[in-house]
Amino acid sequence: MIKEASVGEHKRLLLIDDDPNLILLVKDYLEFRGYEVITAEHGQQALDVLQKDTPDMIICDVMMPQMDGYSLVEHVRKDPRTSWIPVLFLSAKGQSQDRVKGLNTGADVYMVKPFEPEELVAQVESSLKQASRLIQRQDKGLDNSPKIQVPFDVELTPTELRVVQFVARGMANREIAEELNVSQRTIESHVSNMLGKTGLHNRTELARWAIENGMA
Repeated sequence: MIKEASVGEHKRLLLIDDDPNLILLVKDYLEFRGYEVITAEHGQQALDVLQKDTPDMIICDVMMPQMDGYSLVEHVRKDPRTSWIPVLFLSAKGQSQDRVKGLNTGADVYMVKPFEPEELVAQVESSLKQASRLIQRQDKGLDNSPKIQVPFDVELTPTELRVVQFVARGMANREIAEELNVSQRTIESHVSNMLGKTGLHNRTELARWAIENGMA
């Protein structure tokens, strides 16, 4: 059978899970689709890998010994070298509060085990396309216009940071509300709080500011 070509050509993924069977299955499936897959058994091992290597995406189990997925993602998001990397959480916990916690911690996608490998590949491809769109957008000329000026000491709450990442991806308040499992009014109030804090005039400026400052 001919190997399928897809977005996966030459993209490197870091897969972290303490279940060797899942690692084998997912690695095999992603390699078949043209991805290069590096693996780690827990968060600490993954951080060692990230010291030497910068993958295009991280796929990570939530519940792991030594360092769980939440702690790992916090480390990844704090380091400017890795903060932009899309993260997909795999978890056996499917309750909405688990999803919300995962997304609020900084994961981009939350998938519940067991999952269809096809769906995993689709989510990976969609996240990688989104990441490359943002990078192209930064290269294309947002840089020609003057940078957005805001008070330098703006501090966003973790939830505001999540919301502004979605705003920067061009998502509507309604879509963000669905993604975070809250009401649209909650998102609207987060957006207006951020406009107040930053002194910006609209969502477009907010999105540009987030992208220029590496938050998105």
